[in-house]
Amino acid sequence: MKGHKREVISTEPAPLKSPVVMSVALHLLIMVIALAGWSWTSPVSEPEPRLISARLVSPEPRPSPVVDEQDQRYLEQERRQQEERERQQEEAERRRQQEQARQEAERQAQARQREEEQERQQAQARERAEQQAREQEAARQRAEAEAKERERQRAEEERRQQQEAERKAEEEKRRQEERRKQEEAERKRQEEVARQEAERKRQEAERRLREQQLEALADQSNREREAEARRQQEAAAARAREAQMLTESEKYQSLIRERLSQAWYPPSSATEDMTARLQITLLPTGELANVRLVSSSGNTAFDNSALGAVRSLTRYPVPSDRDTFERYFRQFTIEFNPQRLR
Repeated sequence: MKGHKREVISTEPAPLKSPVVMSVALHLLIMVIALAGWSWTSPVSEPEPRLISARLVSPEPRPSPVVDEQDQRYLEQERRQQEERERQQEEAERRRQQEQARQEAERQAQARQREEEQERQQAQARERAEQQAREQEAARQRAEAEAKERERQRAEEERRQQQEAERKAEEEKRRQEERRKQEEAERKRQEEVARQEAERKRQEAERRLREQQLEALADQSNREREAEARRQQEAAAARAREAQMLTESEKYQSLIRERLSQAWYPPSSATEDMTARLQITLLPTGELANVRLVSSSGNTAFDNSALGAVRSLTRYPVPSDRDTFERYFRQFTIEFNPQRLR
């Protein structure tokens, strides 16, 4: 074998006993013995055949006419080791199959236990359902019996109440008839008393009414005179106030037109026929809130010059009186014309 030194026993040529031929023959013999042993010991129910792998080891070609005793011991040891390995493999396979069989048996036992448990639970559920159904049926029968008893008692109570009601109604009818007669007599007496009292009250009311009418006429005449006097005073005050507001508004309008005429520079293309009407909105402080072109002159430069003049004034002269401002200067319209500024 490779790496094993041998002593040369004979140097004579031996064609049939070369090292290569002897090595091949020994390995073939080992394979045959292993296969024969496997076929004898392998069980019939073995699911998968085991294969014995053999490796052909070619020794270095050295002249060796015969196999020495050491090689035979080595081959024998290798054969025994191979058999031991096969035996261990078979034992491991047998234990694996036994473990699988045990696990399968346990699984089947557990499955049977689960099935038995399910059957037991189903039987218990059926028993509970049947017991519940019996209880429900008994409860239904009790409820029906109780309902019938209650219905009988209710009918008996209604009949008794009806008889009692009829008796009470008859007594009430008799009492009402007596009370009606008494009330009729009392009503006639009270009507007579009321008629007499009403006649007295009517006469008294007519007297008071005449007196109240006379007083009301006098009061109305006084109120009319006082109201007419107040109206005349208020009209006079309103006229005076209006005249004052108009005078003050004319004064401030004149000041605004003067300021705008000073700030307005018409374009060279302006003519006397051009007129632009602008609506101006002011704040109580005299500041410009908004300006809008109401009517165009037909000339854009002319309109822009008028808008520019309005916007150029930072503050407009306005009256301090809030009513005059709100009436005349909160929002007003002004015309721009080369000959006049209104």
